[in-house]
Amino acid sequence: MHILLTGGTGLIGSHLIPLLLAKGDQVSVVTRNPIQARQRLDKRVTLWSDLQQHTSLDGIDVVINLAGEPIAARRWSQRQKTRLCQSRWQITAHIAALIKASTRPPQLLISGSASGFYGNSGDLVLTEEDAGHQEFTHQLCARWEALAEQAASAQTRVCLLRTGVVLAKSGGALSKMKLPFRLGLGGPLGNGRQYLPWIHIDDMVNAIMWLIDQPAVSGPVNMVAPYGVRNAQFAALLGQAMHRPALVRMPAAALRLLMGESAILLLGGQYLLPKKLNDAGFIFRFRELAPALADVV
Repeated sequence: MHILLTGGTGLIGSHLIPLLLAKGDQVSVVTRNPIQARQRLDKRVTLWSDLQQHTSLDGIDVVINLAGEPIAARRWSQRQKTRLCQSRWQITAHIAALIKASTRPPQLLISGSASGFYGNSGDLVLTEEDAGHQEFTHQLCARWEALAEQAASAQTRVCLLRTGVVLAKSGGALSKMKLPFRLGLGGPLGNGRQYLPWIHIDDMVNAIMWLIDQPAVSGPVNMVAPYGVRNAQFAALLGQAMHRPALVRMPAAALRLLMGESAILLLGGQYLLPKKLNDAGFIFRFRELAPALADVV
């Protein structure tokens, strides 16, 4: 198959590409920085510097759209919110338009979303059937998903990845979490009761590979491990995995002062169940947090 990726040099994309190549697929990556991408990616990967030069996606079998400005990179000024939205919405709308313009459209579009679709949901147990709260992350994700769904047709299936915190040995959110623990300053955030949806990078990329071969699965898919944990439990288990204490609580007021509105990413949370993955028979390698952290730490 010919697979086209956006976000191919990011955390998920860089772990996914070797699996696709090992399977024998032809892989093309859309990148704004071809020189950097060539240095980081396998030489067998074809680089597309721009989607604008294409009028359709004929010849592409699967599109995996993972592009987007990191959501926690900066405080959420109005300008940054616009950047977060447009970095996702523009390329997704363009991909959907190219798919609709194709004579032989891709059979599948797998497009990114996030657990933030549901907003801060407290202790509610949520599946793909539940709606989200009207917060910024929900608005961002809901529009992102709606643009991707425009590509859906009898020829093109669409899957939407509502992804939690991805745990990997390097990169991603965990790389930022480790530093205070190394310094002996790790611990719960706020009251520590907020749920943290998470998934091991191996399960993340294996689930994407699995979705390619599951024609009955479409629409939103919660990309999270089956057993969610509260923030305090996550901090305790990360401390154990790193052999460091996890006793220094970060007050919610301090986080809000430091991060502004984006502090909700740390102080809010969701308890998500991967209902579609479970119902369709996907087998997680890491179902519980302790072995997942032991592996990546």
